[in-house]
Amino acid sequence: MDVNCSYQEVRAVLADCLDEAEELLSEKSLAEFVEGIELLCMMGRGAEPVLVYMEEAAEIARHTSGKMVYPAAKTAYQISRSPNAAAIVPFLQSLAEISRRLEEPKLLQGYLDIVLEMVERTSISIHGSHATMASPGLIPFLEKAPVLLGELTIGGLKRWMDYGIAQHSHHPDHLAEFFSLESADSRAVMQRERHGTLLVDMERRLDLFELALWKIDASIYPYSRMLDDRSDPRPYYDDKGIFLPDVYDDLDNGISGMDQYRAALAHMAGHRRWTAPVFADNRSPMQRIAIETFEDSRIEYLLMQEYPGLRRIFQALHPVPVEDECDGKHESCIRHRLTMLSRAILDPDHDYRNPDLLEFVQRFFEIMEKGDTTTMDVELLGIQYMARTQADALPNVWFKDTEISYRDDNRNLWQFYELDDDEDFHVEPTELEETEPDDTLPPRHYPEWDYTTQTYRPDWASVYETLHPSEDAAYIDGLLRKHDRLAKQIKRMLDLLKPQNYQRIRYQEEGTELDLDIAIRSLIDYKTGHNPDPRINISHKHNDRNIAVTILLDLSESLAQPVGNTGQTLLELEQEAVSLLAWAIEQLGDSFSIAGFHSNTRHEVRYYHIKGFSEGWNMDVKGRLAAMGAGYSTRMGAAMRHAAHYLEHQKSDKKLLLVITDGEPADIDVRDEKHLIEDSRMAVRELDQLGIYSYCINLDPKADEYVADIFGNQYSIIDKLESLPEKLPKLFLALTK
Repeated sequence: MDVNCSYQEVRAVLADCLDEAEELLSEKSLAEFVEGIELLCMMGRGAEPVLVYMEEAAEIARHTSGKMVYPAAKTAYQISRSPNAAAIVPFLQSLAEISRRLEEPKLLQGYLDIVLEMVERTSISIHGSHATMASPGLIPFLEKAPVLLGELTIGGLKRWMDYGIAQHSHHPDHLAEFFSLESADSRAVMQRERHGTLLVDMERRLDLFELALWKIDASIYPYSRMLDDRSDPRPYYDDKGIFLPDVYDDLDNGISGMDQYRAALAHMAGHRRWTAPVFADNRSPMQRIAIETFEDSRIEYLLMQEYPGLRRIFQALHPVPVEDECDGKHESCIRHRLTMLSRAILDPDHDYRNPDLLEFVQRFFEIMEKGDTTTMDVELLGIQYMARTQADALPNVWFKDTEISYRDDNRNLWQFYELDDDEDFHVEPTELEETEPDDTLPPRHYPEWDYTTQTYRPDWASVYETLHPSEDAAYIDGLLRKHDRLAKQIKRMLDLLKPQNYQRIRYQEEGTELDLDIAIRSLIDYKTGHNPDPRINISHKHNDRNIAVTILLDLSESLAQPVGNTGQTLLELEQEAVSLLAWAIEQLGDSFSIAGFHSNTRHEVRYYHIKGFSEGWNMDVKGRLAAMGAGYSTRMGAAMRHAAHYLEHQKSDKKLLLVITDGEPADIDVRDEKHLIEDSRMAVRELDQLGIYSYCINLDPKADEYVADIFGNQYSIIDKLESLPEKLPKLFLALTK
């Protein structure tokens, strides 16, 4: 068959390549394959893309269909028509692995469409008319695509790509980081698109599981099997804690992701309890695999003796190798034989017939039935099994139905002599450097709404909370004395608002006391032959106010500005107003807290506790209020979500978040002025869904331009700032009548 291609490197291997293709492709597909070779030769990018295509085409046809061979070449040609010529070879090299994961031709075509969309949307245009520079994210995307498609559906990959382009197309470096899975939001969005049971959702339950059943109080950490650098990323444990996959998919046999976590955790708990490390230096790799298999089986035997219900989960998760499927002619069957042995020990109803397997299963149970077994007992059994059965030493190993996913990697089963050479050299804990104490809690991450894509940026804002520093509480007492006349006026209003402890409810059939007027009237009706009214009792309803309030103070830099000719700053006026408000709420007996916030980019939103719900209006709280300072920016949405995190757990009929701010939401890492306004608006909606009423007291005379966009009609603007101490308590009383 004649092929129109002038590259000598291509013509040198063409005959052999066509012979191989004839075995896989139909006549039509073979003709399209040749057409693809000619198309790539014609694009003039050298022989390498053509040679890679010729090599990968057979795998594409084998795993999907011969009709997908030419579309692959056509996609490479279309990439060459853009400034992304360097991406052609990575694209073609990844297609074989992509085809293994997307076996349906429609799915592979969907992937090719995504690649071309990536080229079009991320190639850089200097003058806006056509692309002049290569996409910074295309090659990282192509390199990660096979791994991503091992975790995501083709639809999930498309949504992940759309998010990355929407958020980072304006910054080439950020685009490259996103598509190489190096940025935090890239991994977070990928995690969101995955399906199954997430470890983060089950961590609390697993903590209780390991503590209750195994008396283990070890931290549990997630790892991504997709991103783990290990060649065999199985669960493991070390001195730091227990490491489990970040997600498990529910299985078709009815085993949930949670059951898989339980199995993995139970298996490692058994190792921690019963496995004693043995030296590995004098053991061959094959012997070590056999010893690990017998030790894993011993651990599970002991686990099932204590908790028989684990057998169902172990059996459902353990693969069932077909006995004669690996013939040992082309591949080593060592893993296959050991997995059959493990299955036979676990499942008494197995149907394996191999005499060596049956003998060692019997010997295993004889050892276990003696009781008080050790790792040394099965170590010898593993060595003897390998001496009996190891007959193949082929380089290729049979892996089908040999992966036991819930078992750990057995790193703690082995120790090595060379690691003990310097065992006398160590540092006592007392010699280590002491770190400065830090009362700041670990950050809590919150999503942020992106109005341009109508999606959340997951885990975008990091909120650090801490107790506010304290100064002289007498300063706040001085402010209260300064407003003594106003306090007396507010006190009269409070007396009118204070609820009665009980409210009488008349005309009740059942109650706590007799309503004499109604009872006499009913008696008269009865004596005169009329039907008496049976509602002759009085009941009482508790009528206490049941309100929980959080006062959230914007502590951004703009509070340091002076207010007119008063000689005071806006911060000082806010201190006076909040002091009066806190005193008024305390008089009413409402549950309330006070917090302040400011931000220095999304990575550092500071949230300061000034008064907690369980604290009284005391000198400690006044001291923190006296120490209030101003600085940085206003990332309002993250602070509101964090305040709601505490407020929603209060057992109150009404929950109010009162936000006091002097300007619109803004931060130094946000270019779009509308972004944080829209995020704050979405935060108000989220709080409303939680049953929390949000209200804003805005001290910005220009707030009409944006505050309604965030809070709707739930706001007030204080035009005369010097009147804030007087207006704030009265406004609160009006809100909570």
